[in-house]
Amino acid sequence: MLSRELYRKKPERIRAMLQARRTEAPLDRLCEVDQEWRELLVKVEDLKARRNRGSKEIGLLFRDGKREEAEAAKAEMSRIGDEIKAIEERCNELEREVGRLELMIPNMLDDSVPEGADESANLEIRRWGEAADFDFEAQAHWDLGPALEILDFERATKLSGARFAVLRGPGAALERALISFMLDIHTREHGYTELLTPYLVNDASLYGTGQLPKFSEDLFHIEGFDLSLIPTAEVPVTNYHRDETLPEEDLPIKYCAFTPCFRAEAGSYGKDVRGLIRQHQFHKVELVQLAPPEKSMECLEELTSHAEKILQLLNLPYRVVTLCSGDVGFSSAKTYDLEVWLPGQQAYREISSCSVFTDFQARRAHLRYKPAGGGKSRLLHTLNGSGLAIGRTLVAVLENYQRADGSVQIPEVLQPYLGGMEEIRARS
Repeated sequence: MLSRELYRKKPERIRAMLQARRTEAPLDRLCEVDQEWRELLVKVEDLKARRNRGSKEIGLLFRDGKREEAEAAKAEMSRIGDEIKAIEERCNELEREVGRLELMIPNMLDDSVPEGADESANLEIRRWGEAADFDFEAQAHWDLGPALEILDFERATKLSGARFAVLRGPGAALERALISFMLDIHTREHGYTELLTPYLVNDASLYGTGQLPKFSEDLFHIEGFDLSLIPTAEVPVTNYHRDETLPEEDLPIKYCAFTPCFRAEAGSYGKDVRGLIRQHQFHKVELVQLAPPEKSMECLEELTSHAEKILQLLNLPYRVVTLCSGDVGFSSAKTYDLEVWLPGQQAYREISSCSVFTDFQARRAHLRYKPAGGGKSRLLHTLNGSGLAIGRTLVAVLENYQRADGSVQIPEVLQPYLGGMEEIRARS
């Protein structure tokens, strides 16, 4: 969430941000409630000071034998006490309302974010690799996978409903190989420490990273428990140091984690209903960094390059785009999307989203660091990105490495993870 100093002193900056994001938020109501709360806090402190003075005066009046005046003063102090109680109750209500409204205001955008209403205004900044030039008509993965008997949508629907899939045989092994390959690169070459986290988290964790309260409908909640299935490893990993103050000497801290992810996709409205692109359950390797403010933009470039490295090693063509102001996520200050080329769909599709959140999540999760030179603790900056989404990477491998006869070549870097397997063919 944003600092109180910002919306108290410079609300016009927030209004400009909301306009750039093409979104609405209860900023005016927040400022109104906050103003009333602060005024009542001053009033109640004045009344308490008045009551303290009055209590001393009552003692003096009784000492001097002025009983009638003392009793009148007691009655007045009782009335003031009742007024204080009523105002404090109102202050508590207002404080809760301020806290609720603060959580509904999105993050400020970095100055480098391009202006635009939606994804059509996203800015492409670079491409890598050459799209495959097939001498046959490329198939989409939803045709390739079932034909190779490695991807089963029909039985998954029987088991769980729409937007689920079963990987079998070499398909399941390929997914597992991708997970191990990504974790090995990030831990051995990029300096990340691997975490294996819970897949269920409490509401405090979801508030910390910004999923609650705004995106409650996209979560799978566990009835009767303060727990929800994680939508991404960002939640447990970013909250790993919640309510802690870390030494600056340890920064930046870099974690990676493989987890399943669970999303209700409440707002997708039928988008990407075919295949593996948008599922209720999928796998992902997540990258998270905790950095000092002056290095967070540098860390965003580094984190993005780490996600790109996976695509490069797999020789998958992709492009990097900067999301425009109307497409940046609620908690993000700046986001790069990596979009991989899918020849079966003749389109670039998102495979990673790398974001810097400045101190927005840190303020929610109370993530601080102690400067090496001393002084007061400061809020950290948080970053995360997919390194990569496993199912979408599997899709990219199937579609980019397909052959005319329907078989799929295994990328060379993955072959050691598959016992030397070089290709996937349909069973004869």
